[in-house]
Amino acid sequence: MTHRKLNEIAGGVARSRKARRFLIGGGFAAAVFIASCASTERMVVLPPKIAGASFVGSGDCAMCHWDVTDHFDSATHANLKLAGAGDIDLGCESCHGPGSLHVESGGEMAMSIHNPGRSSEACFQCHTDMRGQFHLASSHPVMSGHMTCTDCHDPHKGPAVIGGGTALHGANDTCLQCHSEQAGPYAFEHEAIRDGCTTCHEVHGSVNPMLLKSRTSNLCLQCHMVEPAGTGPGGGAVIMIGGRDHSAFLSRGTCWVAGCHEAVHGSHASSSLRF
Repeated sequence: MTHRKLNEIAGGVARSRKARRFLIGGGFAAAVFIASCASTERMVVLPPKIAGASFVGSGDCAMCHWDVTDHFDSATHANLKLAGAGDIDLGCESCHGPGSLHVESGGEMAMSIHNPGRSSEACFQCHTDMRGQFHLASSHPVMSGHMTCTDCHDPHKGPAVIGGGTALHGANDTCLQCHSEQAGPYAFEHEAIRDGCTTCHEVHGSVNPMLLKSRTSNLCLQCHMVEPAGTGPGGGAVIMIGGRDHSAFLSRGTCWVAGCHEAVHGSHASSSLRF
């Protein structure tokens, strides 16, 4: 048998072994993936830790906080309850941490229970991506302690995220609790307000100033489409927006800083959103 033939046989054996290892390894990975999907039917919640405390169940919480527990079943967070040992319902303690010390102290707050209304750390136990967003260049002042997640989200009643779908005004109402000067009404309304504040703004944090989704005129051009370009009298390109040549304007920066459309939320003076 020639050396060439022997090399071909050896190569075939090596490829066969490699294929078997791939199939076995791939099968094991697929089995782990399927098992991990099949074994968990709901989100796994990691409760905050409180040194020396143990779980007591939501029944003890309801003795004092009945005004909260009576309608908690309607809350989005009611679907994320921890499954306790036996018949213990750990709904409240999923976010507030084990409550034995809190109960024994008669409701003492300091160090005995986590209060997301004072600190958002309990929220970050699950919403880890939000911590990163609040560290972006422009963000709501959650990390500095000037506001918390509960200023915009109600964890105890109804949907945690207000608005969406046909309820856009509900989402706007959340923003206008603080940004009341943007509410109007205006003689000349910016139609984007009807679509919701989140049309232009990120709600938690952004790399752009003022929580904007995009910088410069690119933000406005998401809605105000550029018309087919033409050629001006001097032979240069013409960029038509709203029936007017904007070629010289776009290079000045944002549409509102350029001195043209300063009243971005609405105006009482001009249909072109000028003051």
